[in-house]
Amino acid sequence: VCGPVVFWIFATVNKGVPVRLSGSTLCSGRVEIFYNNTWGTVCDDNWDINDAEVVCRELGCGTAQSAAVSARFGEGSGSIWLDDVDCSGSERSLTQCQHRGFGTHDCTHQKDAGVVCSGEKLFFKYLSLNINNI
Repeated sequence: VCGPVVFWIFATVNKGVPVRLSGSTLCSGRVEIFYNNTWGTVCDDNWDINDAEVVCRELGCGTAQSAAVSARFGEGSGSIWLDDVDCSGSERSLTQCQHRGFGTHDCTHQKDAGVVCSGEKLFFKYLSLNINNI
């Protein structure tokens, strides 16, 4: 039985919390953060390209191509950690952006936020070069 392939890439930057993307590629997917020993999602209220830009940069995935809303990458489960995220776009970590506070939200997982970043091709090119040099 074949099912969807899920890649996770995550990083902890500048005293932020770990962030990962849950999706079919390394640099696109539902945004998840690790807080209070639990992975949880981000609500898409006010989610925009500036917020996506911070996530893509934090993960080393290049620039943001789009800010995905309405659980475009599927609904998560468990906690919803952030809502009303408001980044200027220059922050080094998603948790440096304004938000309602961890766990304070008025969302369901139908509103999980995601991103599509530009960096996937660069990552695979680098990986391919390394494999060929072995």
